[in-house]
Amino acid sequence: MQSRIKKSSRYKVASFFAGIGGIDLGFENAGIETVYQCEIDKYCLNILNHHWPNIKRESDIKEVLENDNIPKAQIWSAGFPCQDVSLASARPRAGLRGERTGLFYEFAELLSRHLPRTILLENVPGLLNSHEGRDFAIVLQTLADIGYGVGWRVLNSRYFGVPQSRQRVYIVGCYNDPRRTSEILFEPECGTRHLEKSGRSGTKAVSPFMECAEDPGRNGRSKRVKKDDPIVPKLAFCLAATSGRHTGTDWSRTYIPYKSRVRRLTPEECERLQGFPTGWTIPDGLFASGDDIDGLRYKALGNAVSVPVAEWIGERIIRSLTVTQLD
Repeated sequence: MQSRIKKSSRYKVASFFAGIGGIDLGFENAGIETVYQCEIDKYCLNILNHHWPNIKRESDIKEVLENDNIPKAQIWSAGFPCQDVSLASARPRAGLRGERTGLFYEFAELLSRHLPRTILLENVPGLLNSHEGRDFAIVLQTLADIGYGVGWRVLNSRYFGVPQSRQRVYIVGCYNDPRRTSEILFEPECGTRHLEKSGRSGTKAVSPFMECAEDPGRNGRSKRVKKDDPIVPKLAFCLAATSGRHTGTDWSRTYIPYKSRVRRLTPEECERLQGFPTGWTIPDGLFASGDDIDGLRYKALGNAVSVPVAEWIGERIIRSLTVTQLD
C-alpha cells in the first residue's frame, strides 16, 4: 500500500483505542508515521487492517500490559472510551470506575513503563465534570505523577474545515517539559478558525444549525428570503455513536430536511463530516451485509476523532519536537 504520509516521517506514533483511525490518519496527514495500533472492536480492527495492513496491531490493552511489546514511538495517542463519562448515556455515569472509561488506568501503566515524549488523549467534554470534576482531576494527577506536563483544551470540529459541531476535550502531555504543552494546544492569539464568517445578505439564521436556503436569482444577485423558503442545514449536529436505524429517535440528530422531506445522513456523508475520505469505513471481505454494514459504519464514525483536528494537533506536535531538538 502506498504511504499517505505527505511530509517527513521521522516521528512515529503508537495509537491506543484507535477506533477507525481518526487520530492516526490526521497524524499521518501531518507527517507522523503510525507504527502500532491497539483496538478491541472487531469491525474497527477490520478497517484498521485495511488501511494499515503492515503494522503491529493488538486488540486488548489488558493483554498488552502482560506482553508489553510495543514498538518504539516518540508519540502515543489514546482516544480512550467515553461511555462511562458521556452525558449522552441514559444510565448514571460510572466515570473512571466504569469498565470501559476505567481502561485509562491500563494506558497510564503502559505510559509509566515507556515514557514517550508526547502523548495525546481525547474524550468527550463530559469527562470534565464526571463526579463533579474528580475524574478529570485524577486523569491529570495520574499523568503528572508519571512525569508529564499536562495541558487540555476543548476543540470544536466546526472550526477545522468540517460542517459539524463536535466538541471534544484534547489532553496533551509532554514528558518533563510542561512548556511544550501550551505551545502545542494554544496559539499566541485567536485565529480565524475560532470566528464565524459574517452572514451573506439574503440569508436568515433559524438556529446555529439551520438557515434559509438562498436563491441566487438572475445575474448572481440573491433574492430576498421569503417566509416559506426551504430551510437547509448549515451545520450538522455532533454525530452520535448509534446505528442510525429508522427506529424511534436514534437518528433524529443526523438528518437533512429539505422542503417537506426529511432524510438521514448517509454513511458517506458522515465520513466527510468527520474528515475521512469517502469509503473509508467500507470493510474488507464478507464482514457484514446490507443494513448491518451501515449500522457498523454509523456507530464507528460517531465514536471517531475528526481527522482535521488531529492533523492540526499533529502538525503542532511535530513543530514542538523539532524546535526542542534544535534548542
